[in-house]
Amino acid sequence: MVGNTVPEFLDILANEISTFIASIDEAAINKARDLILEAEKNYGRVHVTGIGKPGHVSGYISSLLSSTGTPAYILHGTEAVHGSSGQVVPGDVVIAISNSGETQELKSTVETLKANKAKIIGVSGNPNSWLKDVSDTFIFAGIREEGDSLNKAPRASIIAETIALQSLSIALQHAKGLDAQQYLKWHPGGSLGKSIREGK
Repeated sequence: MVGNTVPEFLDILANEISTFIASIDEAAINKARDLILEAEKNYGRVHVTGIGKPGHVSGYISSLLSSTGTPAYILHGTEAVHGSSGQVVPGDVVIAISNSGETQELKSTVETLKANKAKIIGVSGNPNSWLKDVSDTFIFAGIREEGDSLNKAPRASIIAETIALQSLSIALQHAKGLDAQQYLKWHPGGSLGKSIREGK
């Protein structure tokens, strides 16, 4: 089978992501924000998990949240059922990412976390998924085409998940009134920290 050319891929990607952005449910984002804020009032923490490519998204999102006022921790999607779920205590919030919402390994992890009294924010491209049904609140991050002729390897779906959770980070940052000096405390290094110190 002949694959898509780069221009074809980019055209599909542009259409998929613009359609997704137009469909983002701000109410769902704000519900997830409020769940996290309520947990933090009671000293609960935020953890982010996913299997496969969404697992890489979880690393970025936990880092983004941590640098913008919401401390967050990576929870390895498969190690969670081999002891790592011990980092999650009752009242904590877990953001669970899965494009299908049906991944068996993530099911085992989420079931374990729910049994341990964690709250679940599900993020999936499947609005009729198992993950949506078991989540305390759900953020849709779905696309129709990944961008290549096989329509299998995660490309557009990864971007949709990232944008949805970046939106959540914006909602949390706004609610907390993060300013440049607070940001500098968590990000003192590199060109970002330098730009704040120099007032640029």
